[in-house]
Amino acid sequence: MRDNDDMPGHLARRFQQIAVAVFLAEAEEAGFDLTPVQYAALAAIKLNPGIDQVTLAGLIAYDRTTITGVVDRLVQKGLLLRHASSRDRRARELQVTDAGKRTLRGITPAVEAAQRSMLRGLTEKEGADLMRLLRKAIAAGNELSRAPWRDAELR
Repeated sequence: MRDNDDMPGHLARRFQQIAVAVFLAEAEEAGFDLTPVQYAALAAIKLNPGIDQVTLAGLIAYDRTTITGVVDRLVQKGLLLRHASSRDRRARELQVTDAGKRTLRGITPAVEAAQRSMLRGLTEKEGADLMRLLRKAIAAGNELSRAPWRDAELR
């Protein structure tokens, strides 16, 4: 029997817990009520205005069936607009509002601080190595996920 600290799944889950806690603390301290997933969605929509919810889910590697709740909360907060697509009336196009753009600008220093805090305890080289190895492991296992990352589709 292996110890939990010798299992990549346990360590990945634990790192995720820390990452979310750090993000939420930094965002709250900066005066923002935004989760990591809401931030990722808002940032992806700003870079890809007019995308639909299915494409958004792929861009941020989020489950297609639950992305609606994330979008709903961002719309309720006044950070996003959602309207029927002119190309496919079943699809809903997404646009970041002016308030959403202000939120992204305002929260950026907190997000950057959170990213640095997540890697504390590591040297700069170790942090770069961790990021490289995470990207490599994610690329190798992407298709095993219930929510594969589909970033390349739009680029």
